[in-house]
Amino acid sequence: MLGLAALIVLGAILAAMALAYRRRVDRRTGSLHQLLELADRLEGDLKSCRAGLQQAHAVMSLNPDLPAHGEQEARHAIDAGLRSLLQQRIWIRDQAPRASQQQLDQAVHAMNDTRDRLRPLLAALDRAQHDLDSAMREHLRREHDA
Repeated sequence: MLGLAALIVLGAILAAMALAYRRRVDRRTGSLHQLLELADRLEGDLKSCRAGLQQAHAVMSLNPDLPAHGEQEARHAIDAGLRSLLQQRIWIRDQAPRASQQQLDQAVHAMNDTRDRLRPLLAALDRAQHDLDSAMREHLRREHDA
């Protein structure tokens, strides 16, 4: 009877350990998946910024009266962001498989923060592009009417 009770307790302990291990593996897998997904989204955001700047530059080059203020700084910032993202992807490839859960959580948090800081810039670029397009249409309309 004592042997059966010991086996039941041992089985319960093993089941609890297996459940805790499974939860840890699931959390780690989720963090890695989230980190890779965030890297893809951040890359898309940065490339959208780059495309918006290139489009704005193309429009502004048609009208030399419009200033290209800050364009070079913005390009450098985007390039720096892409280089930083590349470093992050290398860290994910080389270190993430051995990283602690805390390190993975910190990487996810840092990437979320970066995207949060980039979001208003993307919105501002979108508004500026819209304003620039409107100004160019108005300019072309005036030239056509003249």
